[in-house]
Amino acid sequence: MSSNKKIIIVVGPTAVGKTAVAIQIANHFDTEIISADSRQCYKELNIGVARPSVDELNTIKHHFIASHSIQDEVTAVDFEQYALQKAELLFQKHDVAVMVGGTGLYIKAFCEGLDSIPDIDATVRQQIITNYEEKGISWLQNQLQEKDSAYFEAGEMKNPQRMMRALEVIESTGNSIIFYRKGQKLERDFSIIKLGLELPKEKLVERINRRVDIMMEEGQLDEVKSLAAFKNVNALQTVGYTELFDYLDNKMLLEEAIGRIKISTRQYAKRQLTWFKKDTAINWFRPDEADEIINQIK
Repeated sequence: MSSNKKIIIVVGPTAVGKTAVAIQIANHFDTEIISADSRQCYKELNIGVARPSVDELNTIKHHFIASHSIQDEVTAVDFEQYALQKAELLFQKHDVAVMVGGTGLYIKAFCEGLDSIPDIDATVRQQIITNYEEKGISWLQNQLQEKDSAYFEAGEMKNPQRMMRALEVIESTGNSIIFYRKGQKLERDFSIIKLGLELPKEKLVERINRRVDIMMEEGQLDEVKSLAAFKNVNALQTVGYTELFDYLDNKMLLEEAIGRIKISTRQYAKRQLTWFKKDTAINWFRPDEADEIINQIK
């Protein structure tokens, strides 16, 4: 592949306005978009994952949106392979492609590659599953706090599937799963431009809260009800779904569930910013600076 090919990657916290900016960039360069969002790839999830609107999807062709089922296990390695293949196809027609998303590990996998994790002992895996089923998520949290402080501090501590994965890796290999995310960076045969979007904290909080209200107005509760039979699958252990499943199970009032969604989304946005701010290759802009972003790219 010719080295004059470019991927422009737009990152930032949830609700900051990444989709609109990515579409403006893709429009300018007459190209297509690869989503780097670990939830928008599931075709059953729409409102609760803030999937781009029908108009937005019709404006610019998007890839890795509604491309998989919630019953598929999609990993960062799967995304890396998918996105590299898609980029190669796009580069046959375009010199530039755009990637947009807030899933830091997916973007890291695409840009640098991921180290492979050694095989896990099936007995260890089954024992962890059994303990989790008997003792619940608090057992997982305590185990990881004790055995894998790196994951406990940086990982998804409300996602049982990811937590069980982290625990089986530390018990089988002696290394944190975080260890396998750091290694020799692969050199890609295209150039990468990373752009970050940010807003003042109070403005982002306001946008997150408003977005949650709009999601509820648009029918997020009905979306969650339609997925009740699948509430234990990994893809649904996520903000905007677990809280409403708790409401449907009479564990909390609807108002409390909506409040929890807002809090969890704000916490997620903070973690995203912490992740991306560590990457010194990212140039930061406000979401209303699309023209300046395009000029800088050019």
